[in-house]
Amino acid sequence: MKRAQLDVYSKLARFTERCVELSQKAVGSGSKEPLSKGKDGYADWVIVAIHGLREYLDHSYRRLLDVLREMPAIVAKLGLSPDELPDFTTVCARKQDLKMPVWRMLLQLSAELFDTGEVQAIDSTSIAHRSSSHNYAKRVKGTFESVKTTILVDCSTRAILDVHCSMNLPHATQIAWQVLKRNLRTVETIVADKGFDWDKLRQMLRSEGIRPVIKHREFYSLDAAHNARIDDKTYHRRSIAESIFFALRKRFGSTLKARTWFGQFRELVLKAAVRNIEQSLTA
Repeated sequence: MKRAQLDVYSKLARFTERCVELSQKAVGSGSKEPLSKGKDGYADWVIVAIHGLREYLDHSYRRLLDVLREMPAIVAKLGLSPDELPDFTTVCARKQDLKMPVWRMLLQLSAELFDTGEVQAIDSTSIAHRSSSHNYAKRVKGTFESVKTTILVDCSTRAILDVHCSMNLPHATQIAWQVLKRNLRTVETIVADKGFDWDKLRQMLRSEGIRPVIKHREFYSLDAAHNARIDDKTYHRRSIAESIFFALRKRFGSTLKARTWFGQFRELVLKAAVRNIEQSLTA
């Protein structure tokens, strides 16, 4: 039992070190002191790293800070002592102050921990949000029942390369190019199901030197002929993206906790980054 506890602690320590390193790069202030006197307070990278630990340990804000106060060795990796930890309300509020590019940069840096392969997959699904109160839903003019989520994954390493979120539930073809053009240097062969069937998307990918393996919806005999020429072994690697969605739900739960749409977007991107960091420890 003691051996198992030491192994878990060791993995937590390594996760914290890597999370701190990437958080400092994501906010561009690696040399900034973790805690400054006056209005500056805690460095942004400290807040990002604490949120990474929150997702990794799956604790509420209040419980997370209570647990960390009993783990001085982990807190020391943040450059703090247990009595210098922020209040849980500060950690919660500061998350919303950090702009989305910070969280996207964290995800990008976590994906760079892996040597990507030749095939990438893209897929979309709706991720549920926990029920809001009637008064809250009325005030914001919506129920936030689900978030349309699209992920781009590397099929060799299963690293999550990018995440796109939307409340409007747009069609997959409207999202695909927006995601892929952010990752043109990474993508070599993209596989996707018929939901991404759009000739213009194929043309744009080919113009960038990317091979699209996307099945056609069979309206005409020519569509069936195109599908017959597709390499099934490569095409079926698209199921890896589906398995990543399953893994995210299994690891972090099937519903989002944030109440606002922008909070939900940050939460999804952070979960993806945390999963990448966690997987990199065993790669």
